[in-house]
Amino acid sequence: MTDTAADRPAAPGCPANGGAVRMAGLEYQQTPSQLYRTLRREHGAVAPVLLDGDVPAWLVLGYTEVSHVVRHDELFARDSRRWNQWDSIPADWPLLPYVGYQPSVLFTEGEEHRRRAGVITHALEGIDQFQLARDCQYIADQLIGAFAGSGQAELMRAYAHAVPMRAAVQMCGMPHSGTDTEQFVDDLRISLDAAEGDDPVAAYARVGERLRRLVEEKREKPGPDVTSRMLSHPAGLTDEEVVQDLISVIAAAQQPTGNWIGNTLRLLLTDERFALNVSGGRLSVGEALNEVLWLDTPTQNFIGRWAVRDTQLGGRQIRAGDCLVLGLAAANTDPQIWPESHVGAENSAHLSFGNGEHRCPYPAPLLADVIARTAVETLLDRLPDLVLAVDPEELTWRPSIWMRGLTALPVEFTPAVH
Repeated sequence: MTDTAADRPAAPGCPANGGAVRMAGLEYQQTPSQLYRTLRREHGAVAPVLLDGDVPAWLVLGYTEVSHVVRHDELFARDSRRWNQWDSIPADWPLLPYVGYQPSVLFTEGEEHRRRAGVITHALEGIDQFQLARDCQYIADQLIGAFAGSGQAELMRAYAHAVPMRAAVQMCGMPHSGTDTEQFVDDLRISLDAAEGDDPVAAYARVGERLRRLVEEKREKPGPDVTSRMLSHPAGLTDEEVVQDLISVIAAAQQPTGNWIGNTLRLLLTDERFALNVSGGRLSVGEALNEVLWLDTPTQNFIGRWAVRDTQLGGRQIRAGDCLVLGLAAANTDPQIWPESHVGAENSAHLSFGNGEHRCPYPAPLLADVIARTAVETLLDRLPDLVLAVDPEELTWRPSIWMRGLTALPVEFTPAVH
């Protein structure tokens, strides 16, 4: 049953006086699309919700409304210090790594944002996409080789998350394997998508410390990597600015791309439309990758934007300082843009990489596509008779309202002979 706050008094400054829905529970974890439909039916394109600790916010569900928010920075800005709820936010609030102000590109605005995003774009443009594909194929081959002889594997941990993790840290100049790197990636996962018992605030602090060491190393001995190019850019970013922006780059490259790979493999292995030509079917892999961005986008919801002044959105009165959560998954499946409930996989106008000035900086989406496509195609080439080891209904989604990814993807195949 959907948990509402209709019978309790609203918090001070709460955007919703009644009917606010908690962004938690099994509906979000396993069947969020049904909950989005319910919210849209009951509240329209902008719904009152409660975050962890019953902190009020608005969930923007409509494609048109999300597009409006991300294209109008003068109304809905990224600097979270505007939030009108800070007085009621505890120091150990689990969403602090998301919304606590940091001197990173994510929270900058205007000219400062253009300066910082320009440095990231320059650093990413230095990546040779053909070399990245070769590196990813090598990484994929190494990972597949570790389990190919057994005839079975759990692909989320052993492959889907491991490929972009190794690719991302290598791009930034860190060793792509080893205990230090594994701990770094685990801390990054916890800070972005904490499970029960995790401490995301402490994990985020450890991520920052590791990257500070990396920046010091690259100051002394630069190399052909993203970190070194950021440090040498004429914009003259400070070490701390580079650290904060590296967190954004690596986080965006690793967790969402890993779930993109996992969700695509799930689609290929469970949908009969792809069954006939999945092995070696290059076109079907591309279609699957794009369809996942529409229907099972790795970043379901993104927090957020903060209203610069009182305004209206989707028929709602938004107050200055209100928090808006961007419902990317809901917007991508908005019946206003898909009236027949059929998503055209050939269309790439989804909002999975954002839009407007704060969208994923070019060429980040192209690099993510290279990593994901190479990972999926290499696996299918190496293990052409790959099948699920469980019934599709037994697959479960991670208990997260932010990320959309499987807890596990167990598969079977003919053991490869070395």
